[in-house]
Amino acid sequence: MTIHSVFRRMYSYVKPSLQPAIFSNLSKELPTNSYIIFLCKQHHYKEALEAFDFHLKNSNSHFEPSTYTSLVLACANFRSLDYAKKIHDHVLKSNYQPSIILQNHMINMYGKCGSMKDARKVFDTMQLPNVVSWTSMISGYSQNGQANDAIIMYIQMTRSGQFPDQLTFGSVIKACYIAGDIDLGRQLHAHVIKSWFGHHLTSQNALISMYTNFGQIEHASNVFTRIPTKDLISWGTMITGYIQLGYRVEALYLFRDLLRQGTYQPNEFIFGSVFSACSSLLELEYGKQVHGMCVKFGLRRNVFAGCSLCDMYAKFGFLPSAKMAFCQIKNPDIVSWNAIIAAFADNGDANEAIDFFRQMIHIGLTPDSITYISLLCTCGSPVRLNQGRQIHSYIVKIGFDKEITVCNSLLTMYTKCSHLHDALNVFRDISRNANLVSWNAILSACLQKKQEGETFRLYKEMHFSGNKPDSITITTLLGTCAELTSLGVGNQVHCYSIKSGLILDVSVCNGLIDMYAKCGSLKHARDVFDSTQNLDIVSWSSLIVGYAQCGLGHEALNLFRIMTNLGVQPNEVTYLGALSACSHIGLVEEGWRLYKSMETEHGIPPTREHFSCIVDLLARAGCLHEAETFIQKSGLDADITAWKTLLAACKTHNNVDIAERGAGNILKLDPSNSAAMVMLCNIHASAGNWEEVAKLRKLMKQMGVQKVPGQSWIEVKDKFHIFFSEDSSHPQRNLIYTMLEELWSQVLDDGYDPCQSCYIQNMYLKKKNYIEYDPKIVLMLHYKKFVMIGQKD
Repeated sequence: MTIHSVFRRMYSYVKPSLQPAIFSNLSKELPTNSYIIFLCKQHHYKEALEAFDFHLKNSNSHFEPSTYTSLVLACANFRSLDYAKKIHDHVLKSNYQPSIILQNHMINMYGKCGSMKDARKVFDTMQLPNVVSWTSMISGYSQNGQANDAIIMYIQMTRSGQFPDQLTFGSVIKACYIAGDIDLGRQLHAHVIKSWFGHHLTSQNALISMYTNFGQIEHASNVFTRIPTKDLISWGTMITGYIQLGYRVEALYLFRDLLRQGTYQPNEFIFGSVFSACSSLLELEYGKQVHGMCVKFGLRRNVFAGCSLCDMYAKFGFLPSAKMAFCQIKNPDIVSWNAIIAAFADNGDANEAIDFFRQMIHIGLTPDSITYISLLCTCGSPVRLNQGRQIHSYIVKIGFDKEITVCNSLLTMYTKCSHLHDALNVFRDISRNANLVSWNAILSACLQKKQEGETFRLYKEMHFSGNKPDSITITTLLGTCAELTSLGVGNQVHCYSIKSGLILDVSVCNGLIDMYAKCGSLKHARDVFDSTQNLDIVSWSSLIVGYAQCGLGHEALNLFRIMTNLGVQPNEVTYLGALSACSHIGLVEEGWRLYKSMETEHGIPPTREHFSCIVDLLARAGCLHEAETFIQKSGLDADITAWKTLLAACKTHNNVDIAERGAGNILKLDPSNSAAMVMLCNIHASAGNWEEVAKLRKLMKQMGVQKVPGQSWIEVKDKFHIFFSEDSSHPQRNLIYTMLEELWSQVLDDGYDPCQSCYIQNMYLKKKNYIEYDPKIVLMLHYKKFVMIGQKD
């Protein structure tokens, strides 16, 4: 019995966990060549390479050819470029002339180690490269993402007279869909059909994968159908392709055919794809049946299948089942832990998600960026802010605060928690390395917090950073322009969207429609609407609401009718626009009809906003009692906006009784509400109830209630001028008030009769011993808050 057989016999009795430990002892007794070959056969590649290192330090002798081959294979599997170069250098220094087999292995080794430059050097030294040599080069280029080089290599191969085999076809077909060249893929398909290896499964499976990656599901299905004897890879590739392209029902039917065929047992990857299809189709019962099959085939404890099963139950909201699936996994990896943490995080169970995170840390597993992104998703509300800050501190402690994807999640978390200051601090730390997602996140955060100036400032920084805006960026900028009613800047954004081609994105078109409508430029809004090719419900709703807000009720309702006649289903916002249009033009019956049709015809339950529209509709039409009754019956008693709407109508229709009840309800909800007191005061003044006016003003003074001054602004030459009622801080205030006095003098000269409420100011003037009532002065004082344009209360 030889020493090698003795060693193998001894090895078979040793526990796997103890086997590497005895290598160092046995290696002293065995020849180095035999020892290295044996380690490679047992897949202990690291130990084999360490033995090679040991030999280099302690001996000058060379290895046998078979040892070099084993070392090259070990290095290819271990994927160590340093070892690859050491071994290659050792071969070159020896007197051994490498065979074509060893050279092919070296090409494969360098490809696996990611150095195709070194692989090409080996290939160029070969006198007569065979089909394996060419295929190894093509495969290496494909694996390393160098698709064009792989295709060029294939062309050179065919011109050299070498005939590709099924492995060559498999590699070059993969290169085609990496390069995104469908035409070349079809040509290769023709090559496959004409070649001797046309019916080989490797080629056919590669074609299925190629066509599904190109979105050509019919071609993929044709290739699959024509395979006479399919293997498990064929079935798995086709099922996965169907799911990736949205044909989930077809994928489930194909899975059923695989089970009926009975030749192959589905593996964990096929089960993972089927679980994904079930969750996308919301087919829980089918998912449970597939779960049963997975258990039957012995894959219950498999990492991949268990992780996919956990994800499926989480998407259905069945967290106990997701937890059970996770707990049954044998030795869950980081992906499995991330799946269970994300399951609870996405379903709002922050405590359970954090508990699993603690368990993962406790067993010594290192979290990755996905782990922290999932945890931060649980902190998207102000009540979870402290928890989010703790996670942020831990992220900084372990050094993940420079990871852009994690920082983007921090930006989103602080934005949802309404802490713009913290979001800006996070952004400043990463601003030099910020990607487009980072910029979009901080721009959206500023817009949500009404920091329009900061939005524009950051956009300028983004422009100089080299990040090109996308549709989300443009939509955010248009939203900022709409908030500021900045038509000039909006026009510039419109021009950029045309120049960059982003105008083709429907979300950008919708942003333009909304911006122009809010800026009062309905002609431009309609032009954008008419030029948009793929109108969606947001497009229709934006223009309908725009017409309604600008008082063009008939145009809004006409557009609403056109939309419904085309079969477009309205949503909540569309109905808000239509109801608002009815309110502005006094179509009470039409408004009621639309309100009732919401739920009966389209299944849209009315919200508080729709109730408020009906209150406004009735109140504007003078139906104040009906509006008050509607508020009480609709459960709007606790809605200040509805009572304010009614209160404003009471002033128009001089109804003091309902006004007092409305103001009373507002003050019950908010005792310090200045708007209610001021409006009631003006209503009494209009009715000549001066004693009530005096009582209300005295009460306001005692309670310390002050009216929030009206604010307005105007954009002149890219600068915004902001004004307040009775503003004395503007540098051009004297010129402004002089112009106002001239304007109101002209108004009076044209025969305008000041409203009764102006006498409130007269009382104030007399009390202060000012001159006798002068309508010009009173009007000037009364209308100070209407400075320029764009009043905003």
